[in-house]
This record gives sequence, C-alpha cells and structure tokens, in this order.
Amino acid sequence: MKFQEGRTVGIDLGTTFSTLAYLNEEGVPVPIVNDDGEQELPSLILLANSGHVVVGPNRMRAAMEDPDNVVERIKRHMGETEDQYKKTFDGREITPEFLSALILKKLKQDAEKQLGKIGNAVITVPYYFDDLRRKATQDAGRIAGLRVIDIINEPTAATLTYAWKDNALGKMSEKTKSRHVLVYDLGGGTFDVTVVSCAQNHFRVLATDGDVMLGGVDWNDRLLKFAAEQFQQEHGIDFRKEASALQMIRYECDQAKITLSQAEEAIISCRCAGKSSSVRVTREQLDDLTADLTQRTMDTTEGVIEQAGISTEQLDCLVMVGGSSLMPAVRKRLAAAIGISPFENISPFTAVAQGAAIHASILEAKHRKEQDGMAESLRKLLSSIKQTNVNSHGLGIVTRNPKNDKPCNYVMIPRNTKLPAEKRQKFVTNKDGQKRVHVKVLQGEAPDPSACVQIGDCRITGLPENLPKGSPVEVVYRFDESGRISVEAEEQTGCVSAKIEIERHGALDDAKIDVLADLASTYRVE
Repeated sequence: MKFQEGRTVGIDLGTTFSTLAYLNEEGVPVPIVNDDGEQELPSLILLANSGHVVVGPNRMRAAMEDPDNVVERIKRHMGETEDQYKKTFDGREITPEFLSALILKKLKQDAEKQLGKIGNAVITVPYYFDDLRRKATQDAGRIAGLRVIDIINEPTAATLTYAWKDNALGKMSEKTKSRHVLVYDLGGGTFDVTVVSCAQNHFRVLATDGDVMLGGVDWNDRLLKFAAEQFQQEHGIDFRKEASALQMIRYECDQAKITLSQAEEAIISCRCAGKSSSVRVTREQLDDLTADLTQRTMDTTEGVIEQAGISTEQLDCLVMVGGSSLMPAVRKRLAAAIGISPFENISPFTAVAQGAAIHASILEAKHRKEQDGMAESLRKLLSSIKQTNVNSHGLGIVTRNPKNDKPCNYVMIPRNTKLPAEKRQKFVTNKDGQKRVHVKVLQGEAPDPSACVQIGDCRITGLPENLPKGSPVEVVYRFDESGRISVEAEEQTGCVSAKIEIERHGALDDAKIDVLADLASTYRVE
C-alpha cells in the first residue's frame, strides 16, 4: 500500500454534510472544525464565477445566486454517465466526480491549516454503493489531490467508532462471546442497515442492505410539498417554480424537521412574489406524511436481520448514525421492533468520519513505515484489528437461458458473500481461431439483466493463435475488501494469460481524471 507525503485522515463525503477527522496522538478520533467553526461542512456548492467556487454557502447566499450555479445532493449522482448528468461551468462540462472533489478540496484546505499537509485519505461510502459509485468516489479523491488509500463502508466506520468509544477494543478475549451490533445509518441522502459481529478486535459484517435514494432529504421534500400546497391554497402561487424562494423554503423545511425532533410543532416560513405565510406543521403530521419512508427502512432492517441468520433477541447493541436517525418516529419504530435503545456515546453526525479516521490509522499502523507521533501501544492495538466485510450486490454475467434462449443474469458471487471473494468460471471459444471473448459484467441479483446494473464489458483479448473451437478459457472474478471488482483470465490449452479490460460504462479513465485534477488545482475554493 502506497502513501503520499502528508497526514492520513478519514472523510465522510455526505449527501448533505461532509466531515473530516483524524486520530490524534492519544488515540482519539477528532473531527476537524472548519473555517466556519463547524464540524460538518454543507455539501452545497456555489459555482460563483470563473475559477471560483464556494463550498458550503448558507442558503441565503445560495438563494440570491443563479439557481443553475447551485449544486446540491451531488452524491446521489455519483457513477452517472455524462448523458445522465449534465452540468456546464466556465464553458466546460463538469462531472459529479469533479464536483465532489471540490467538497473534498475544501475539507482538505481547512484541515491543513490545523494539521499541516494532508496527502492520504480513507473516504466512506454507503454500503449499498455499487462498483461504479465506489470508483467515482475514489476518482473524486484523486482529482482533489488526495491518495485514497481505501474506501470504507459507512456502517463499518460507525461500528469502529462505537467499539472505540465503548472501549471494547482490547477487552475481548477469544472466549468472549461475540456481540451482534445493528448499525442503522439514515443520512441526508442514503440509507444503510448492517449487522456486525464483534469479537476480540475482529469486526465481521454478517449482512447488509440499503437504498442510495433514501435519506433525510426525502423527509424534507415531503414537508416542502406540504408547505407548497398550503401556500398555493392561500395565495394561488406555487413557490417551487421560483428558484430563489425554493432554496430558502427548503432550508426552512430542514429546520422544521430538526425542530420537530424536540418539539411537537414547528413553523415553516414561506415567502414568494411578495406574499408570505407561516405554515404550521406538527410532529404527528410529519410522521403521517413520511410513514411510508420510515416503513421502507423498517422493511430493510427486518430483512437484514433475517439474512444475518440471527433473531432480534440476539442483538446486543443498536448504533444509530446519520442526522436523520434522530427523528423520534424512526427511533420509536426501531426500538419497538428490536427492543433495544440506541447506544448514546457517539455523535450521529461525526461517527462515520471518526470511524474512517480510525480505519486510516489501522492501515498506517500496518503498512506505513514512518508513523510520527503514534505511540507504540496505540500502533500495536491498531495493527491487531481485523475487519471482514461482505458485498452488498451480487456479481453476475449475461448468459443465455437454454430453455428459451433469452438473456439472463448468471450470479457468480451472491450478495452478502464474505470479502475478499472470487469465482472461477470456464468459457469455451465458439469458433476456430477465435481471438477474443466478450463478457458483460453485471451487479445485481435479478434474473433479468435489464433489472441489474451493467458495470461494463469485459473483453478478453490476446488469445493464442490457431485455437480450436471449444478451447477452454477460465475467467476469475474478484471482489476485494473495499467492494471493488477485478477480472483475470487464462487460456487453459496453452496456459497463456489473456489480457483483460473492463470498460466501465460511465467511469472516468486516467487521462480524464488527470485533466480534471489539473482543472481543480486552478480553482479558488472558499
């Protein structure tokens, strides 16, 4: 594992807020306070003017700008192609990776004022991110000038923080019974739920599931719709059609949701076209408006517990992270379903970044020779920690159903398989002198390929000369510990390794990444 010069940190790159943390000399995971005096940076970007961007502006400033220059919820677009996501700034088409890199650059820039040069990072992703989204996250880090030494799943990071805060690390012996921890992560834009087994410095994920299009912003949007209907009924105006008003009222809805976690009633102040209203909303109304969203998380939670092969009675701890997990209806439903109160000794806002910082220090302790400031006892503890993950998506290929000759998804590595994992599959050439084999690689478990995500085309080239029809070619598919996919192949008649290329649809190539990295380095970020 290679490290760049500079410190190594952990970063929670979130849909609505992002945080950077590091492990200090005493072994405490510390979230960095940014230039605005906050531990969380809004993942909101204002493309101000040529060569200048503002990351984390307040909603008032954003509302006063051209709405085409305000970017939010970019995490939900990670891994999309240029056809799926179109954004132009300074006369250039910019990608979700580039925009995420601007957020990372701001986090890095603020942290370097306190820590000195930062060269390396562990960045978190939702467990349910597929290969394309994971690569896009790594690419964003590279564009921002960071060496991304690993991608860690958000629930795994939260589990590390829980164990660290609970002082569980180092206390368990081989005879200690494993503790089953349910990690419920409801962030601003994504949702994950994971069951983890903890025993003697070993964290083993048993099962996971989630939704990359479900998070706190969806609760906000229900409040926004409620307020819009009330305002329209009173004034005959739909403020959602006026971009500046929409920005401000979105902020009001978010604040109302936060207020309703503590109070029974909140006010959403709405102003548009010279008209104003104070829309009252109760906690009960919010719960009714979003009951189906809460139920979606409960259905997923129950499914993951079942997939983990345990009962709710076997759960020892509930860890809830993500700001949206503080909503009373969510906590009440979850506590009723599993009978456990949440572990309260971690921050739902910064726990993921703190866990990423712990994971970064684990990797440093194991792989980096120079470890200035790290005490020997801390280094030994970090080096002893083991983590075992599972894949959140099945890995398959497109084949033909022999019964009807229709394309189908042949799943080679099912979801929730222990990582790293590999599967060997033999193919045969279908004509004499064949030079290449073409395989379509899928992520997903659905039998119908169109219901899965096609990662890319795997092309096996460079086969030996004069191969007869029916010659075997073995293809090896692998998931690494970070959930990234690689493919290798060998022609078995002459034991010759064939060249493998995965053409990931929508993924940036090295040349494009370098161009965007050079461009990002010229931007002034505030």
